[in-house]
Amino acid sequence: MHSINTTVSHHSRLNSGFLLSGDNSKKPSRKYMDYLVVLQLMDHKMEGAPNLNLLRCFRTLCCKGPPTPRPEYDVVCIGLTGSGKTSLLSRLCSEAADNIVPTTGFSIKAVPFQNAILNVKELGGADSIKKYWSRYYQGSQGVVFVLDSASSEEDMEAARTELHSALQHPQLCTLPFLILANHQDKPAARSVQEIKKFFELEPLARGKSWILEGSMVENMDAVKESFAQLIHLLEEKDQETGRI
Repeated sequence: MHSINTTVSHHSRLNSGFLLSGDNSKKPSRKYMDYLVVLQLMDHKMEGAPNLNLLRCFRTLCCKGPPTPRPEYDVVCIGLTGSGKTSLLSRLCSEAADNIVPTTGFSIKAVPFQNAILNVKELGGADSIKKYWSRYYQGSQGVVFVLDSASSEEDMEAARTELHSALQHPQLCTLPFLILANHQDKPAARSVQEIKKFFELEPLARGKSWILEGSMVENMDAVKESFAQLIHLLEEKDQETGRI
């Protein structure tokens, strides 16, 4: 029966005295040490254990590569001031909800999800900014449109106009859309079906890739599920592009 000291000395010679040199400035790599442990186990023959287990052990310790990187998608987020775009994105990024102010120009957030990262470019919704939205559409792979489902008739009309414009814009018309009817927790909130009818989505968006869901910051699990549906559409779009 070998002693552990004997085993270490034997395999240290494979590394030209690397472990026995006494030079503390040189430290063995983690991968080398894992390899050494496996060799020690093999020297002891691990009585009663089949060689297959040794191979699995070796693969686990030494051959595990880095995790597969998550795909990233560039998404533009638009909607009128007060629709709740900034609050939703801040909560998705686990940022503090204190002192949230309306976006006056644009901001970009990397929003992490389990199977993808969305680089969301949020555009301010004020009248002085809306006319410049189209300048920031280039390079987008998807669209998030947020509306206040409890807003006045006038604001709902304005939101419908902006959504129709986005759905028909040359740089966005072929992209997946996630439409969030936000503030569903407010007493005056319109239902998703009412929003769908009011915005005339069936005739306007027929043949396009879109999702309409209700949302509120008090139920972020539902918001995350809505974004998961958008990611699925983005993945399908990627696959279609790859086949062309």
